[in-house]
Amino acid sequence: MPHFSSDGVDIAYLDQGAGEPVLLIHGFASTKEINWVGPSWTKTLTEAGYRVIAFDHRGHGESEKLYDPALYDTRVMAEDAHRLLRHLGLDRADVIGYSMGARVAAQMALHFPHAVRSAIFGGLGIHLVEGAGLPQTVADALEAPSLDDVTDPMGRMFRAFADANKADLRALAACIRGSRQVLSREEVGRIFQPVMVAIGTRDAVAGAAAPLVALLPDGTQLDIPNRDHNPAVGDKVFKQGALDFLKSRP
Repeated sequence: MPHFSSDGVDIAYLDQGAGEPVLLIHGFASTKEINWVGPSWTKTLTEAGYRVIAFDHRGHGESEKLYDPALYDTRVMAEDAHRLLRHLGLDRADVIGYSMGARVAAQMALHFPHAVRSAIFGGLGIHLVEGAGLPQTVADALEAPSLDDVTDPMGRMFRAFADANKADLRALAACIRGSRQVLSREEVGRIFQPVMVAIGTRDAVAGAAAPLVALLPDGTQLDIPNRDHNPAVGDKVFKQGALDFLKSRP
């Protein structure tokens, strides 16, 4: 698996296929393999003729583990994404982010606008503006001695997921505490690229899609039927909607 240095932080990535580049940005406590390879996103996109690039966020997967919450600012993680494109000699790419990855994609579209041809915000709606990410109780759950010590339902879900994937719990707790940036309505209004907001109709984490779409200059909405936050990632409606969006954008 190739790696590169993003301002001194070691970042693992994959680069598959040929054609127009699509950058995939995974969600909290996930990895490029869990979020994108396992649910067949990489297969779907490469077979459709795209070059697929994905990376493990700092603190996740095969990338370097850091323990200072300030190092997980979503604006810093957007710089990781931008530096990866530059490392590969790419001026711009279509960007698909999920959940926390959509927060990073939004920061990338705002701060590196000419590097983002279009964006898909999966699993993130108006909470990009009105919510600060997962609750702090998730960080507490990750730092608990064991899963048996966690009573908060959402905390238990993420702790069990992290344990199953042998993740670095201390790094993930730092990430929760550091990646809580929101965008203002004015900032969302400056995201000029085509953006699709794709959310499961049972998603209780993302916030509603329609209010965010209304703030975007060129926003569209995709409802993923009967899916809550995590299962929506691999849904065939989401994949087909993404392919249709990529074909239709300028």
